Amino acid sequence: MHDWISELGAESLTDDRISFDTQNPARQALDGTVVTPLVQFGVLDVKGADAEKFLQGQASTQLTLVDGHFAPLTMFCTPKGRMLANAQLLRVAEEHYRLIMHRDLVDSLAEHLRKFAVFYKVELATRQDLALIGLIGQEAGALAEVRLGVAPPPHWHQAGDAETQLLAHPGPRQRLLALLPADRAADIWRRLSDQATPVGNAVWCLHDIQAGLAWLTAQHRDALLPQMINWEALGGISFKKGCYTGQEVVARAHFRGQVKRRTMRGQLEGAVLPEIGCPVVDSREKSVGEVLAAECDAYGQAEVLVVMSTKEDMGPLSVAGQKLKLLKLPYPVERLDPETLATL
Repeated sequence: MHDWISELGAESLTDDRISFDTQNPARQALDGTVVTPLVQFGVLDVKGADAEKFLQGQASTQLTLVDGHFAPLTMFCTPKGRMLANAQLLRVAEEHYRLIMHRDLVDSLAEHLRKFAVFYKVELATRQDLALIGLIGQEAGALAEVRLGVAPPPHWHQAGDAETQLLAHPGPRQRLLALLPADRAADIWRRLSDQATPVGNAVWCLHDIQAGLAWLTAQHRDALLPQMINWEALGGISFKKGCYTGQEVVARAHFRGQVKRRTMRGQLEGAVLPEIGCPVVDSREKSVGEVLAAECDAYGQAEVLVVMSTKEDMGPLSVAGQKLKLLKLPYPVERLDPETLATL
């Protein structure tokens, strides 16, 4: 457990899961405002005179859009177009960019990028000295403005300064992610928790599922095309920029419509959470997909994101012995250019 979190009375369930003794935390996020340590995320900084040029050749983002206001989704691929990590990218200062992704992928992505970084004036640094805190709910924006002194930005944008950044993520309730020095985190937490209920980070992960937003983990590293997690529908791919590693395969899959698996949202008739990678099976017990994320909702039922075949009429589906009911995604599965999102 991180040092600042150990002061809060939280229980560390795993390296990426924190819990508090709060009754029905998912309901708390719907009815009020909650605060949570986002220990599932890690941070990788890219700094130097060639930082923009370096990232332009590796990330799916058009780097000229990353201007200290727009903080788009992005991803990094192998030459075969398989994702090594997906992330949110922000500019902290001139020649200083920051990537937020699942913590399990920070070191492997840094190792991958260092193979190319030797040709540029750039440094890569994993940031263990930063804390990520999430706010969800009706008063999240007002609370952030009063306690952090930062007005909330639009979705996939950033506000703040070089020390503290505030990011807005989509979901069924307002969601804000604060990124700040770890040595300030305990004090900021106490100020936020005066008016927000502490909950475990499973609530944030649930809202990611309900937003149709899948964060790649080590389980699916180098296994999926970005379109398989609907990344172009979330504005995570620029089809207007030049070449980057894997770009040719990603563009071909888009323009030729060759994607045969997609991320879908669903609910299980039960409360048993399947593990990441658990198969989705049809009535003949044939695997037609697998689980990307799973959390229990405010009513005690498991909600999931699954990547599965786009074939229609596959009949009854199940996961871990529980019937799977597919739900509507909160966005159309069609191309959304980050150039459009940047103008919000």
